[in-house]
Amino acid sequence: MTEPEATPPTAGTATDESPVLRTEGLERRFGGLLAVSGVDLALPPGRTLGVIGPNGAGKSTLVNLISGHLKPTAGTVHVGGKDLTGARPWRVAHAGVARTFQIVKPFRGLTVADNVAVAAMFGPSPVRTPAHARREAAQVLERVGLGGRGDVPPAELSVADARRLELAKALALRPRVLLLDEVLAGLRPAEIDPALRLIDELRRDGLAVLIIEHIIQAIAAISDEVLVLHHGTVLTQGPPRQVLSDERVVEAYLGHRYTRKNRS
Repeated sequence: MTEPEATPPTAGTATDESPVLRTEGLERRFGGLLAVSGVDLALPPGRTLGVIGPNGAGKSTLVNLISGHLKPTAGTVHVGGKDLTGARPWRVAHAGVARTFQIVKPFRGLTVADNVAVAAMFGPSPVRTPAHARREAAQVLERVGLGGRGDVPPAELSVADARRLELAKALALRPRVLLLDEVLAGLRPAEIDPALRLIDELRRDGLAVLIIEHIIQAIAAISDEVLVLHHGTVLTQGPPRQVLSDERVVEAYLGHRYTRKNRS
Protein backbone atom coordinates (compact mmCIF):
# COMPACT_ATOMS: atom_id res chain seq x y z
CA MET A 1 0.00 0.00 0.00
CA THR A 2 1.30 3.43 -0.90
CA GLU A 3 1.86 5.63 2.10
CA PRO A 4 -0.12 8.90 1.94
CA GLU A 5 1.83 12.07 1.41
CA ALA A 6 2.56 14.18 4.44
CA THR A 7 0.41 17.25 4.83
CA PRO A 8 1.94 20.53 5.92
CA PRO A 9 1.78 21.02 9.68
CA THR A 10 -0.87 23.56 10.56
CA ALA A 11 -3.21 24.25 13.41
CA GLY A 12 -6.15 24.82 11.09
CA THR A 13 -8.25 27.94 10.87
CA ALA A 14 -9.56 29.04 14.23
CA THR A 15 -13.34 29.21 14.63
CA ASP A 16 -13.62 28.97 18.44
CA GLU A 17 -12.86 32.06 20.51
CA SER A 18 -12.74 30.14 23.80
CA PRO A 19 -9.19 30.09 25.23
CA VAL A 20 -7.01 27.18 24.26
CA LEU A 21 -4.53 28.26 26.96
CA ARG A 22 -5.61 29.58 30.35
CA THR A 23 -3.69 30.21 33.56
CA GLU A 24 -5.25 31.27 36.84
CA GLY A 25 -3.36 32.55 39.86
CA LEU A 26 -0.12 31.08 38.54
CA GLU A 27 2.69 31.36 41.06
CA ARG A 28 6.26 30.11 41.45
CA ARG A 29 8.55 30.56 44.44
CA PHE A 30 12.27 29.84 44.57
CA GLY A 31 12.89 29.75 48.30
CA GLY A 32 12.04 33.24 49.51
CA LEU A 33 11.89 34.69 45.97
CA LEU A 34 8.47 35.03 44.38
CA ALA A 35 9.37 34.81 40.68
CA VAL A 36 5.81 34.68 39.30
CA SER A 37 2.77 35.77 41.29
CA GLY A 38 -0.93 35.55 40.49
CA VAL A 39 -0.68 35.51 36.70
CA ASP A 40 -4.03 35.10 34.92
CA LEU A 41 -4.11 34.86 31.14
CA ALA A 42 -6.49 33.51 28.52
CA LEU A 43 -5.29 32.96 24.96
CA PRO A 44 -7.76 31.92 22.23
CA PRO A 45 -6.78 30.27 18.94
CA GLY A 46 -5.61 32.66 16.24
CA ARG A 47 -4.39 35.31 18.68
CA THR A 48 -0.94 36.52 19.68
CA LEU A 49 -0.08 37.60 23.20
CA GLY A 50 3.15 39.55 23.60
CA VAL A 51 4.83 39.30 27.01
CA ILE A 52 7.32 42.03 27.95
CA GLY A 53 9.07 43.27 31.05
CA PRO A 54 12.50 43.98 32.50
CA ASN A 55 15.11 41.27 32.88
CA GLY A 56 14.18 39.13 35.86
CA ALA A 57 10.48 40.02 35.61
CA GLY A 58 9.46 36.35 35.39
CA LYS A 59 8.82 36.02 31.65
CA SER A 60 10.81 32.83 31.01
CA THR A 61 9.61 31.40 34.32
CA LEU A 62 6.05 31.89 33.07
CA VAL A 63 6.81 29.92 29.89
CA ASN A 64 8.52 27.20 31.93
CA LEU A 65 5.44 26.89 34.14
CA ILE A 66 3.10 26.60 31.15
CA SER A 67 5.31 24.10 29.30
CA GLY A 68 5.88 21.85 32.32
CA HIS A 69 9.59 22.60 32.79
CA LEU A 70 8.73 24.03 36.22
CA LYS A 71 5.95 23.09 38.61
CA PRO A 72 3.88 25.97 39.97
CA THR A 73 3.81 26.70 43.68
CA ALA A 74 0.17 27.70 43.25
CA GLY A 75 -2.38 28.31 40.51
CA THR A 76 -3.48 26.30 37.48
CA VAL A 77 -2.65 25.74 33.82
CA HIS A 78 -5.35 24.54 31.42
CA VAL A 79 -4.83 23.63 27.74
CA GLY A 80 -7.91 22.96 25.66
CA GLY A 81 -9.94 22.80 28.87
CA LYS A 82 -7.69 20.09 30.34
CA ASP A 83 -5.96 20.70 33.68
CA LEU A 84 -2.22 20.28 33.10
CA THR A 85 -1.02 21.99 36.25
CA GLY A 86 2.37 20.54 37.17
CA ALA A 87 2.29 18.01 34.30
CA ARG A 88 5.57 16.77 32.85
CA PRO A 89 6.77 18.52 29.65
CA TRP A 90 5.98 15.54 27.42
CA ARG A 91 2.36 15.52 28.63
CA VAL A 92 2.04 19.25 27.95
CA ALA A 93 3.55 18.76 24.48
CA HIS A 94 1.11 15.94 23.75
CA ALA A 95 -1.73 18.27 24.70
CA GLY A 96 -0.65 20.59 21.88
CA VAL A 97 1.84 23.01 23.43
CA ALA A 98 5.21 23.59 21.75
CA ARG A 99 7.95 26.01 22.75
CA THR A 100 11.27 27.43 21.71
CA PHE A 101 14.17 28.18 24.04
CA GLN A 102 16.26 31.32 24.44
CA ILE A 103 19.36 29.14 24.11
CA VAL A 104 18.86 26.92 21.07
CA LYS A 105 18.95 23.20 21.87
CA PRO A 106 19.35 21.11 18.70
CA PHE A 107 20.34 17.45 18.66
CA ARG A 108 23.89 18.17 17.57
CA GLY A 109 24.60 14.64 16.36
CA LEU A 110 21.75 14.80 13.84
CA THR A 111 21.26 16.79 10.66
CA VAL A 112 18.92 19.76 10.56
CA ALA A 113 16.25 17.66 8.80
CA ASP A 114 16.54 14.79 11.27
CA ASN A 115 16.17 17.23 14.18
CA VAL A 116 12.77 18.18 12.80
CA ALA A 117 11.86 14.61 11.85
CA VAL A 118 12.36 13.51 15.46
CA ALA A 119 9.74 16.04 16.56
CA ALA A 120 7.36 14.82 13.85
CA MET A 121 7.76 11.20 14.98
CA PHE A 122 7.28 11.75 18.69
CA GLY A 123 4.79 14.60 18.90
CA PRO A 124 1.12 14.38 19.95
CA SER A 125 0.12 13.11 16.47
CA PRO A 126 3.18 11.01 15.64
CA VAL A 127 4.17 10.21 12.09
CA ARG A 128 4.41 6.45 11.60
CA THR A 129 7.62 5.97 9.61
CA PRO A 130 11.00 7.72 9.30
CA ALA A 131 10.40 8.34 5.59
CA HIS A 132 7.08 10.04 6.30
CA ALA A 133 8.69 12.07 9.10
CA ARG A 134 11.47 13.28 6.79
CA ARG A 135 8.92 14.40 4.18
CA GLU A 136 7.05 16.29 6.86
CA ALA A 137 10.31 17.79 8.12
CA ALA A 138 11.13 18.98 4.60
CA GLN A 139 7.82 20.87 4.43
CA VAL A 140 8.35 22.50 7.82
CA LEU A 141 11.91 23.51 6.93
CA GLU A 142 10.69 25.04 3.69
CA ARG A 143 8.13 27.07 5.57
CA VAL A 144 10.62 28.52 8.07
CA GLY A 145 13.19 29.34 5.37
CA LEU A 146 15.57 26.39 5.79
CA GLY A 147 14.52 24.48 2.69
CA GLY A 148 18.07 24.02 1.42
CA ARG A 149 19.77 23.30 4.74
CA GLY A 150 18.30 19.95 5.74
CA ASP A 151 21.48 17.92 5.26
CA VAL A 152 23.83 20.15 7.26
CA PRO A 153 24.65 19.73 10.97
CA PRO A 154 23.18 22.35 13.33
CA ALA A 155 26.67 23.59 14.21
CA GLU A 156 27.01 25.05 10.70
CA LEU A 157 23.92 27.23 10.99
CA SER A 158 24.03 30.99 11.44
CA VAL A 159 22.31 32.55 14.47
CA ALA A 160 19.24 33.32 12.36
CA ASP A 161 19.09 29.82 10.92
CA ALA A 162 19.56 28.24 14.35
CA ARG A 163 16.52 30.22 15.50
CA ARG A 164 14.60 28.97 12.46
CA LEU A 165 15.52 25.39 13.33
CA GLU A 166 14.26 25.91 16.88
CA LEU A 167 10.95 27.11 15.47
CA ALA A 168 10.82 24.25 12.95
CA LYS A 169 11.18 21.66 15.72
CA ALA A 170 8.30 23.27 17.57
CA LEU A 171 6.06 23.40 14.49
CA ALA A 172 6.73 19.75 13.65
CA LEU A 173 4.83 18.86 16.82
CA ARG A 174 1.66 20.28 15.18
CA PRO A 175 0.85 22.42 18.21
CA ARG A 176 -2.26 24.37 19.12
CA VAL A 177 -0.26 26.70 21.36
CA LEU A 178 3.17 28.07 20.42
CA LEU A 179 5.40 29.61 23.12
CA LEU A 180 8.22 31.72 21.66
CA ASP A 181 10.93 32.75 24.11
CA GLU A 182 12.98 35.54 22.46
CA VAL A 183 12.90 33.88 19.06
CA LEU A 184 14.14 37.15 17.47
CA ALA A 185 17.20 37.47 19.71
CA GLY A 186 20.43 37.95 17.76
CA LEU A 187 18.71 38.53 14.42
CA ARG A 188 19.79 41.39 12.17
CA PRO A 189 17.13 43.99 11.30
CA ALA A 190 16.68 42.52 7.81
CA GLU A 191 15.98 39.10 9.36
CA ILE A 192 13.33 40.29 11.80
CA ASP A 193 10.57 41.23 9.32
CA PRO A 194 10.47 37.77 7.65
CA ALA A 195 10.30 36.16 11.09
CA LEU A 196 7.40 38.41 12.08
CA ARG A 197 5.56 37.61 8.84
CA LEU A 198 5.91 33.89 9.55
CA ILE A 199 4.62 34.27 13.10
CA ASP A 200 1.64 36.23 11.79
CA GLU A 201 0.95 33.49 9.21
CA LEU A 202 0.96 30.90 11.99
CA ARG A 203 -1.50 32.99 13.97
CA ARG A 204 -3.76 33.29 10.95
CA ASP A 205 -3.56 29.51 10.55
CA GLY A 206 -5.18 29.25 13.98
CA LEU A 207 -2.27 28.89 16.36
CA ALA A 208 -2.43 30.58 19.74
CA VAL A 209 0.95 32.34 20.06
CA LEU A 210 2.61 33.65 23.21
CA ILE A 211 5.79 35.55 22.40
CA ILE A 212 8.39 36.96 24.80
CA GLU A 213 10.50 39.65 23.21
CA HIS A 214 12.57 42.72 24.09
CA ILE A 215 12.21 44.32 20.64
CA ILE A 216 9.27 46.57 21.43
CA GLN A 217 8.55 47.54 17.83
CA ALA A 218 8.23 43.84 16.98
CA ILE A 219 5.91 43.20 19.91
CA ALA A 220 3.75 46.16 18.91
CA ALA A 221 3.57 44.95 15.30
CA ILE A 222 2.77 41.29 15.97
CA SER A 223 0.65 41.22 19.15
CA ASP A 224 -3.13 41.38 19.54
CA GLU A 225 -2.56 42.04 23.23
CA VAL A 226 0.48 42.78 25.38
CA LEU A 227 1.00 41.59 28.95
CA VAL A 228 3.62 43.36 31.07
CA LEU A 229 5.33 41.49 33.90
CA HIS A 230 7.17 43.38 36.64
CA HIS A 231 8.64 41.64 39.69
CA GLY A 232 6.66 38.56 38.72
CA THR A 233 3.24 40.22 38.72
CA VAL A 234 1.07 41.51 35.88
CA LEU A 235 1.56 45.27 35.73
CA THR A 236 -1.01 45.70 32.96
CA GLN A 237 -2.47 43.96 29.91
CA GLY A 238 -4.31 45.18 26.86
CA PRO A 239 -3.94 46.40 23.25
CA PRO A 240 -0.33 47.26 22.31
CA ARG A 241 -0.85 51.02 21.86
CA GLN A 242 -2.63 51.34 25.20
CA VAL A 243 -0.09 49.25 27.11
CA LEU A 244 3.01 50.84 25.60
CA SER A 245 1.76 54.34 26.45
CA ASP A 246 0.93 53.40 30.05
CA GLU A 247 3.02 55.57 32.37
CA ARG A 248 3.66 52.60 34.69
CA VAL A 249 5.15 50.62 31.80
CA VAL A 250 7.27 53.59 30.75
CA GLU A 251 8.62 53.99 34.28
CA ALA A 252 9.21 50.27 34.92
CA TYR A 253 10.53 49.17 31.54
CA LEU A 254 10.50 51.38 28.46
CA GLY A 255 11.94 54.63 29.76
CA HIS A 256 10.96 58.12 28.68
CA ARG A 257 13.40 58.04 25.73
CA TYR A 258 11.17 55.40 24.11
CA THR A 259 8.08 57.56 24.66
CA ARG A 260 9.69 60.69 23.20
CA LYS A 261 11.05 58.75 20.22
CA ASN A 262 7.65 57.31 19.36
CA ARG A 263 5.88 60.63 19.72
CA SER A 264 8.27 62.40 17.35
